[in-house]
Amino acid sequence: MIHSMTGYGKATTTVGPRRFTIELRSLNGKQLDLGIRMPSRLREREMSLRKDLAGALGRGKADLTISYETDAAEGRALNEPLIHGYLAALEKLASERGYEQPGAGLLDVAMRLPDTVATSQEAFDEEEWKEVRKAIDQAVASFQDYRMQEGATLAADFEARVGRIAGMEAGLTPLLEARIERVRDRIRHHLDEAIDRSRIDENRFEQEVLFYLEKMDVTEERVRLKAHCDYFLEMLGSAEAGQGKKLGFIAQEMGREINTLGSKANDADIQRIVVGMKDELEKIKEQVLNVL
Repeated sequence: MIHSMTGYGKATTTVGPRRFTIELRSLNGKQLDLGIRMPSRLREREMSLRKDLAGALGRGKADLTISYETDAAEGRALNEPLIHGYLAALEKLASERGYEQPGAGLLDVAMRLPDTVATSQEAFDEEEWKEVRKAIDQAVASFQDYRMQEGATLAADFEARVGRIAGMEAGLTPLLEARIERVRDRIRHHLDEAIDRSRIDENRFEQEVLFYLEKMDVTEERVRLKAHCDYFLEMLGSAEAGQGKKLGFIAQEMGREINTLGSKANDADIQRIVVGMKDELEKIKEQVLNVL
């Protein structure tokens, strides 16, 4: 079963006064591009977390966000010396400019400046990390479920489109048979107009027609196209992970055969079928980019 590279997972956990929220999301990408945003108090575990997630994510542009809220003051305090310095500088500037100096107004401005609230730096808490790590695993599991569901939707779409391509290919048979007769009649008609009918060697005529038709024959292309369609469907049902690149390669090979069919068609009805196959294949190629 294929998996989509698009995914989303979320989990929460409460540790003491803090409520942690973990969100993991991803979009398609050729390689793994993982961004992690987490509180500085947990940075000690970032590298090991990256290694663990790399195996679970595979490929894609992924972002993991770990945030928390708390009801407690949690060591926060006003940075009074800095605030006094801000106020003094603001009062001096207001005096030089001749502005009024409303105290509450200056204090409001000062409190908006950087670092007016200091947060104590706490040491890494191993027990807290264990609970957060469990929540990360829950988010990853939810994320993988999402990817699997999206993959099932993609697989159903692929099966339908490959089935339509196979159906159109099967519809070529009567058109190709009719084309042979038209080509034979057209050549004979031109010969009748150009030279005396009695001078035509029927055996040589048949040989020339066969030679001409061989150059237009698409039997090998049809056989290969059917084989590629079967292989594509086989890969959809494979239990092996990471089928996206293989499916992309198979789709490219399908395109080669369809293009050759078009170049050899020499028939309006066949060309219409080829255009229909190309349309289905382009939609497959677009969606294959989202497969893990």
